[in-house]
Amino acid sequence: MRLIQKITICAALMIAGASASAQEKGYDMFIPISKYISNGDSDSLSAWFADNLEISVLSKASIASKSQAKQILKTFFENYTPRSFAITHKAGRENMKYAIGNLNAGGETFRTTIFVSYRDQSYKIQQLIIERIQ
Repeated sequence: MRLIQKITICAALMIAGASASAQEKGYDMFIPISKYISNGDSDSLSAWFADNLEISVLSKASIASKSQAKQILKTFFENYTPRSFAITHKAGRENMKYAIGNLNAGGETFRTTIFVSYRDQSYKIQQLIIERIQ
């Protein structure tokens, strides 16, 4: 490779790296997570799960593996077909964030709480709670 090609490639990689880290800092992981909940897409949502997470659906709480949590949500979405999901509150720090939202599914409304943490260069859901609103 010629020197100019090498310099061009290095410069492009540096610019891409700077863009990625800037995007990471301001990235709102709750946008895709909300979309997957709204669509009842347990497969895509499970990509955001930590290897083990706390999941509580309709007062049945457990520590579950990624695949177990995916199955729990799949069953929930089969019984309560999602119509919409909207986040009503978000807070946290750089490495730990949470969001609370309302899920309209199966003719009912559920409060959904999502806790995510930043580890190993990515955000992962550590806790997911879905509870019926009385």
